[in-house]
Amino acid sequence: MDDTLMDQKLYDYLKIVKNYLMKMGASKEDAEDIVQDTAYKFILYIDSISHKNVEGWLFRVAVNGYYDLYRKRSRRQAIALKFNFQQLFEEFTPEDAVLQNERKQDVDDVLKKLKPKHQQLLILKYSVDLAIRDIAKLCEMKEDTVKTTLYRARKEFVQEYRRQGYE
Repeated sequence: MDDTLMDQKLYDYLKIVKNYLMKMGASKEDAEDIVQDTAYKFILYIDSISHKNVEGWLFRVAVNGYYDLYRKRSRRQAIALKFNFQQLFEEFTPEDAVLQNERKQDVDDVLKKLKPKHQQLLILKYSVDLAIRDIAKLCEMKEDTVKTTLYRARKEFVQEYRRQGYE
């Protein structure tokens, strides 16, 4: 009979601990898991726990378990934020590589048919990724002239690209 009374008291304490954890912010499932782990630790270390201090020990172990869970989740979330999940779904397949090479070849073919000055400006702007100001200095041109020539070069490129039937 004494064991059933002690079991009931332990059950009541654990119920209070569970409610306390839920008020701290733990979900019901997390609180139940922590309480279960706390009960397991209690059974494991029952010989070294003072009978006067059981309730305090249960609270301390459960709260520490909640803090540990919270820290683990924070670390996982930080790692998940750093990891780019989109890359898992965007595979670079051999077919993609072949298509990319074909597109590059198509662009090169069209570029070869443009005026040399247009080729040069398009390559500097879109392949080398230079700013208009840098292109103007490099080619010894005014910035407005570079902008106008780039506009004409893009227009000529698009016309030739369509003429070749690439689209």
